[in-house]
Amino acid sequence: MSSARARGREVPQPVPGDEATAHAEAEHTTCADTGMPLTARVLFAVVSADGFLIRGLGAAAANRLRTGMYQVVFDQDVTGASLVGTVGLTGSSGLAPAGQIAVAGRTNIPNAVFVTTFDGVGTAADRPFHLAVFS
Repeated sequence: MSSARARGREVPQPVPGDEATAHAEAEHTTCADTGMPLTARVLFAVVSADGFLIRGLGAAAANRLRTGMYQVVFDQDVTGASLVGTVGLTGSSGLAPAGQIAVAGRTNIPNAVFVTTFDGVGTAADRPFHLAVFS
């Protein structure tokens, strides 16, 4: 299945509850101390199939919402950022499982990204992934 076909599927995001929104807001900080302007910051996250944040830069948290749906929270607003995701292993050896990925800004949480992953035929499936955010 082409990525265009996967993107054409409307997969509604679960609406975040008050607790999820408050938690994401608590993680929101600035990177002013780094000496790098916010507009030039590159963020990334490597997330396991079960939703654990393995490593990242500017990534504060990740969690699995349901099969094939994840939320990745960053330490700054990513509303205007470019998002790039790929199915990929969390370690340095082996082959990633066949799959596809779609990324979008997280509904009602400006410092989070919504990620959906699919198996090789386009069915929602848990997959490890790498996410890059160009903010």
